[in-house]
Amino acid sequence: MGEQGYGIDYAVLDKITSEVKEIYDLGVEVAIVIGGGNIFRGLAATAKGMERASADYMGMLATVLNALAVQNILENKGVVTRVQSAIEMRELAETYIRRRAVRHLEKRRVVIFAAGTGNPYFTTDTAAALRAMEIGAEVIMKATKVDGVYSADPVRDPTATKYDRLTYIDVLQKNLRVMDATAISLCMDNSLPIIVFNLNKPDNIKRIVLGEEVGTLVTGR
Repeated sequence: MGEQGYGIDYAVLDKITSEVKEIYDLGVEVAIVIGGGNIFRGLAATAKGMERASADYMGMLATVLNALAVQNILENKGVVTRVQSAIEMRELAETYIRRRAVRHLEKRRVVIFAAGTGNPYFTTDTAAALRAMEIGAEVIMKATKVDGVYSADPVRDPTATKYDRLTYIDVLQKNLRVMDATAISLCMDNSLPIIVFNLNKPDNIKRIVLGEEVGTLVTGR
């Protein structure tokens, strides 16, 4: 949503998709798990009295809007894509099937996963961890607005220190909010590394893919 506060900022969308195309052109297999907080936040609606399951389903539908927007801009740039939704909506997207997703990746298509896990009470973080393990991903790249994980919110606390490396246990014990506890536990159980990085800095995605140390690495060691 950029600086708009709501909806889709097409300048931001153009920038992100350009960076995805850069690594796609390098031959990297890319899958994207997309959230919907720029359109609807289920937890915020729940806090105002909406029933949690309904709010979560509304949030999942918001992710489909974002997925279609990303798909459209990527394909305008010559990147072949497929959107797979955890909630069936055949007119808009494929229904998620793990083997089909893997086959798309093998055929040089960017796969965009929408609608989270398809279940209420699970976050986009958990969906990312689950899909990453299902497709055999090498790493989860968690895009944020800051350049890694800090001891406190660096916007509010100027004394906050940045961590270059963390273990899963560190994240859970220190309640660092890298991803939610369910997602961290899934990654820990399957030794899937997480790189937390600033999406707003140009070329960060490409730098990570090329092996540079960017942001914060979360692993078992």
